Amino acid sequence: MRKASALTLAILLIFACFSCKRKTNKDAVSESRTSGKTTILVDETYAQILDDQIAVFKSDYPSATVNVVAGNENEIMPKFRKGEVKMLVLSRMLKPGEDSFYKQKQSRIYTDRFAIDGLALIVNKNDADSTITAEEAYGIMKGTSKTGKKLVFDNAYSSTIRYFIDSAGITQLPKEGVYTLKTTNDVIKYVAENKGYIGVIGVNWLLKDVKVSSPFLSDVKTLGVKNLPGKNGSDGYYKPTQENLINGKYPFLRNVYLINAEGTNGLGTGFATWLSSPRGQLIVLKSGLGPHKVAEREFNFKTSNKK
Repeated sequence: MRKASALTLAILLIFACFSCKRKTNKDAVSESRTSGKTTILVDETYAQILDDQIAVFKSDYPSATVNVVAGNENEIMPKFRKGEVKMLVLSRMLKPGEDSFYKQKQSRIYTDRFAIDGLALIVNKNDADSTITAEEAYGIMKGTSKTGKKLVFDNAYSSTIRYFIDSAGITQLPKEGVYTLKTTNDVIKYVAENKGYIGVIGVNWLLKDVKVSSPFLSDVKTLGVKNLPGKNGSDGYYKPTQENLINGKYPFLRNVYLINAEGTNGLGTGFATWLSSPRGQLIVLKSGLGPHKVAEREFNFKTSNKK
């Protein structure tokens, strides 16, 4: 009887284990293009638009969880390079060496543009100047400008200042004329309180419906910019309106990319595809940035015999 009892107990334990395992698998969310969990590293400049995209994506696919880790390039890039997080939103493509981890693993990386961003130049509303040329701006970055104008950026490690360093073709900042603070709000406040300084910020910060708008926006104005000779936008001074982002006439443009190295046909791939869909692109359009693709509008005309 003791042996029978022991055997019965063992059988019950085995069935209990299988039962628990089945319950765990049933409760877990399976990984697919529209379900599961993934994490994206995001240049802090685009954190808000990603939050908006994720909120709508989540409403369409409740079983999907997309987490965001935002920071400047120096903060988020190491996590990607080491393979800790395999999705990344940047205003540039990867540089040589930044994909070495994935090359060693023979894992493919997919890069898709989903938006067009612009860098606005702002000055104190009482400044006499309302325009500037791209050549003048690059001259300040090179330290060769004789105008006395000064550029102010959000922080020394942001994608904003990196864009101007690359565009001006320099390797280090000049001793005078270029200054960095900590945040975009700091830049707007500083320019609003000081004449003679040109703040450089993302165009989405100028929108009225931005979640955390600066109370100092009413004390600054946006400069019109003329591009370098021979380039699109060199025929006049253009402001960073959404139209000028889309048609490419505003000089200081940059693409926004989603870089996906997950290597599976899972949620990361599904979200990347969704960003470029008409629904995802409509959110980009509403954000004030330029969409990767402008959706065609169809109109239905109804005719009536009534007079």
